[in-house]
Amino acid sequence: MIQALINRYKRMRTEQFLRQTYQYQYAFVGMGQHSLSNLFPVLHYLGVPLKYICVTSERKAQLIERKYPHVIATISLDEILNNSDVKGIFVSASPSAHFSIASQVLCSGKSLFIEKPPCQTLEELDTLIALQLQYSSPVVMVGLQKRYAPAVQLLKQRLSKEHLINYDLHYLTGAYLEGDALLDLYIHPLDLVCFLFGKPEIRACSRVAKDSYILMLQHPRIVGTLELSTAYSWTAAKETLKVCTKSGIYTLSQMEELTFSPTSSTVFGIPMEKLHPRHETEEFLFQRNNFTPILANNQVYTQGYYNEIEVFISQVERQLVGAFARMGEQSSGMNGKIDVTTSLKAIRGTYELLQTVQSANKSLSEHKK
Repeated sequence: MIQALINRYKRMRTEQFLRQTYQYQYAFVGMGQHSLSNLFPVLHYLGVPLKYICVTSERKAQLIERKYPHVIATISLDEILNNSDVKGIFVSASPSAHFSIASQVLCSGKSLFIEKPPCQTLEELDTLIALQLQYSSPVVMVGLQKRYAPAVQLLKQRLSKEHLINYDLHYLTGAYLEGDALLDLYIHPLDLVCFLFGKPEIRACSRVAKDSYILMLQHPRIVGTLELSTAYSWTAAKETLKVCTKSGIYTLSQMEELTFSPTSSTVFGIPMEKLHPRHETEEFLFQRNNFTPILANNQVYTQGYYNEIEVFISQVERQLVGAFARMGEQSSGMNGKIDVTTSLKAIRGTYELLQTVQSANKSLSEHKK
């Protein structure tokens, strides 16, 4: 009896996944290591009908068609934009090329998923926002996947009910020579705090080394400090966020683990732990299970890549427009409802913060001269 119920549940779960098919076709612009490692596996798993892959090299195009015989490889973006069968385009190319490619896609009226950064400046972002409105692209999303990470979604939900005090974020890597660390790397932690705590004002900004900053930000309900640095190691790269609230401390580590440690109760302002020492308690709210090799325990999922792509595809397939595509609504994800939070308009606060940090960095450089 029990075994029959288990078998029935497994069969229903498999059939539900197999019924999830898509009626529209899609294209992908760019093919680098990030795309191959984090985006293509999700597209393959979901069974997204990918008609085109666009690259800049004829040689790479030939290799793609040998590797993926059911995909058309091209070096012509216009070929994709002029094909009415393609409804949505994924862009993950060189960051310096994103603004130009995004502009062309938006002018075609197709839906766009573009990896971060979508552009280099706040002015360019405003141009993209205007193009979306002008040409009515139904769905436009930016690949800031941490907003879609299960641990972040859970943390945001918990913090909405808390009395916030302060936070402390550390984003530490090794040397970064491939591009602009601020736009390519630090956009993630800066966007994360904007998403969790709202639009901030910079209270202090100090560049302590090349591509390394200490920031103090004032949000509407909380103040926080950030250490953003490439002076550490890629082998032991680290991203941690501690949020102090009236009821306790939340600790988010690498998007892999979220814990909560309650504060000690007091009597007439006296901490009870001083009168009666107790063992510190820690509640695990989220933790990636490294034992069971299923999707929910894969880093592609826990880092947010799966959910952001699934949300984008589901919106395009439903042909959602207007307010739903511009934020404030929700889309079904693997864990139920997921906030849609990465439209071009929604990340404007992040770009305002980036611009302020860039200006502060420029002022510091000129002062040192």
